[in-house]
Amino acid sequence: MTLAITRRALMATAVALVAFTGMARADGNQMIEQLHFIIPGGAGGGWDGTARGTGEALTESGLVGSASYENMSGGGGGVAIGYMIENAESLDNTLMVNSTPIVIRSLTGVFPQSFRDLTLVAGTIGDYAALVVPASSDIMDMAGLLAAYQQQGPDFAVGGGSVPGGMDHLVAAMVMQAAGEDPIALNYIPYDAGGEAMAGLLSGEIDALSTGFSEAIALADQGEVRILGVTAPARVAAYEAAPTFVEQGIDTTFVNWRGFFAAPGTSQERVDQYVGALRAMYDTEAWEEVRARNGWVNIFNPGGEFRTFLEAQEQEIGGLMRTLGFL
Repeated sequence: MTLAITRRALMATAVALVAFTGMARADGNQMIEQLHFIIPGGAGGGWDGTARGTGEALTESGLVGSASYENMSGGGGGVAIGYMIENAESLDNTLMVNSTPIVIRSLTGVFPQSFRDLTLVAGTIGDYAALVVPASSDIMDMAGLLAAYQQQGPDFAVGGGSVPGGMDHLVAAMVMQAAGEDPIALNYIPYDAGGEAMAGLLSGEIDALSTGFSEAIALADQGEVRILGVTAPARVAAYEAAPTFVEQGIDTTFVNWRGFFAAPGTSQERVDQYVGALRAMYDTEAWEEVRARNGWVNIFNPGGEFRTFLEAQEQEIGGLMRTLGFL
């Protein structure tokens, strides 16, 4: 009798666990058992931080059971996009993080695909851009950078974790143009990911770095870099010591979105689960902790709104790149 009751109890527990991983939670949000993130660049970059921070918040808040991560560098992000397309049938629990560069690099032909070749899930955050120098540099502010640039000419190198004509290059060119310099004359040194670009800065390969603001905050807190300017309209609470370009007389602002894509052919039911988990994430303490420490701005553009946003950005950035001579 005792053995029979024990078996029935174990079976009931197993059924309950299976039901929990596939049912809606009590708050109406779908529990996703496991989620795998594809990161198109190396460790330490903005994509890496966004994927890992999102996974951290989703798992700690119980919206996702477990999360795993895979860095897949190459081709300016094209290798990861190709992987998502070529392996679509086996990637039911996989999201790829991306951002403004998927628009820019498609326009410039770095890879043949565009956001239209993937299943759009949602834009989730915005990240400002920044120009930084090593903490040991004699350059203290943008006036100092411009003076060094004018003195050294083409020997003054600005690096970034994107290809020539990519987002980091575009931001640096926007800043130089707003400062009255020729954006085409800028000596830009490309790296394959933000982490490699930061290493190039700290080793002295480049004089300054164009990067995401969130990527610069940790190293600035550690005393390794000095943030000369941020593309926010006002100082950001996550690192109020960083001055804006605007307050230094350089009238330029910019915010880089980041978000998630699924493989082509992903079912609407699965997309709805992803969107539901991301939507619920914003109301959790775990997400606020991740967001605040990175200085991100909350945005949420799911599904069709995401597509409309990307199409508008494609038009806007394409026009700007043609004006600057990148297209």
